[in-house]
Amino acid sequence: MEKIIRPETMERITTKELADAFIAEQVAEIRAQVGDKKVLLALSGGVDSSVVAALLIKAIGKQLVCVHVNHGLMRKGESEQVIEVFGKELDANLIYIDATDRFLDKLAGVAEPEKKRKIIGNEFIEVFDEEAAKLEGIEFLGQGTIYPDILESDGVKAHHNVGGLPEDMKMGLVEPVKLLYKDEVRVVGSALGLPDSMVYRQPFPGPGLGVRCLGAITRDRLHALREADAILREEFDKNGLAGKVWQYFIAVPDFKSVGVRDDKRYEGWPAIIRAVNTVDAMTATIEEIPYELLHHITHRITHEVEGINRVCLDLTPKPIGTIEWE
Repeated sequence: MEKIIRPETMERITTKELADAFIAEQVAEIRAQVGDKKVLLALSGGVDSSVVAALLIKAIGKQLVCVHVNHGLMRKGESEQVIEVFGKELDANLIYIDATDRFLDKLAGVAEPEKKRKIIGNEFIEVFDEEAAKLEGIEFLGQGTIYPDILESDGVKAHHNVGGLPEDMKMGLVEPVKLLYKDEVRVVGSALGLPDSMVYRQPFPGPGLGVRCLGAITRDRLHALREADAILREEFDKNGLAGKVWQYFIAVPDFKSVGVRDDKRYEGWPAIIRAVNTVDAMTATIEEIPYELLHHITHRITHEVEGINRVCLDLTPKPIGTIEWE
């Protein structure tokens, strides 16, 4: 496969005017490529797939079929936001699949991180394939490939390449942002009218909270993780850290410690805060969080989240620690 190269003459998209010009150009190209056929897109709610979805809706409207699979490992409110923005505001042709039970049943008792990732990745493809097989007239597959993906691989990155689709479908690829860097994709997303919370969403691993609910995932611990993570995000938003910190999240390990609540012995899990800054994700530094804010976050998590009785702070840069725990 011939490697796609970004032309040296291509101006970096940094303003709304440049984004609007790019959008107009892509809309014309998409219409010319697709004609009156249908395009299928796996819409995760991440920046790249959301921007591609909004671009395709602008170009071909209901000819785009978006499939959003909720694997039960999303952060709090994320699937709801996809339904709100795409299903209601943009009136997209959106198929929503709540596959929570299916994923969590498959993951029950599985503690090994790579095995968890494989199960989540394979199951996602299974669910997506099943939906694709029900649809007719799909001739194209929309993908949120961006330029760094191409630089890092010899083609389309593995987790975007939806395997197992029927051989006779011979689907063409529609990749409208494949020459853009992440910062440019965000500018285009804003110009398309997507909400900031979606456009400036922090990087989120494909397996979602599956790699932050450490060890074998249980529903109660996953629920506690989701709630604690929502509190951390809310406090970072309120205190001006959201735009300043590249990635911040909670990890919850699979062990309990003794605590006290309402004058009674109370066993619970620790919630570990991780907040890092990086330019390229190859190395990362620790964000200094004011102690007063840390105390406030700790108080909220330990008082509002059932099952968590301690809050710890991970102070390890990369190297030596990776950004994710698993």
